[in-house]
Amino acid sequence: MTAPERTQFTNPLPKPNRFVTTNNSEGQSVYSKRLPGPVEFWPVGPENEPAGFGLGYTTSSVPVRLTNDQDLTEMTSNYNKRKQSGLVKKGGSVVRYVDYPPKASSPMHRTVSCDYAIVLIGEMECLLDSGEKRLLKPGDILVQRGTMHQWVNYTESWARMLYILLDASLVVDGQAITEKLGDMRGVSASI
Repeated sequence: MTAPERTQFTNPLPKPNRFVTTNNSEGQSVYSKRLPGPVEFWPVGPENEPAGFGLGYTTSSVPVRLTNDQDLTEMTSNYNKRKQSGLVKKGGSVVRYVDYPPKASSPMHRTVSCDYAIVLIGEMECLLDSGEKRLLKPGDILVQRGTMHQWVNYTESWARMLYILLDASLVVDGQAITEKLGDMRGVSASI
């Protein structure tokens, strides 16, 4: 028997807005109305300290197919499946918000991706499996390149991170490295 899906959790941080531009039939730059504006968050992780995931945008390929709004069509489909999409979009990119409650952490995990991780609100520590760690403050960026890592919010306040994840390949000492999610509850394998 599976536990019921959680749809509500207490998160005091404001929802960010998403604005997407496109070109109209006259070639003018306009704002698209195809996606909802506010980024919706959903809970992941343990019941007692769920983090909040929010999907900003995804692309299914590089280069991105903008002609006839193909990327918007793909994003609409991806958005409808956002809770089952995994962390990385194979062959593409993901923009994801993650809100961390006070005193919470992710499990030690690895994505086969190159991630640009930016602290927007609060402070976060990134711990590597070697024991090395760095403290990130608002505006700081960490470039995560297929490594085992863990995010920790040691503070008494909520923190918000923005991640831009780019699909990658990684071979170390002749061995292909694969995704390891640890005990990341509520997160599917990347597709």
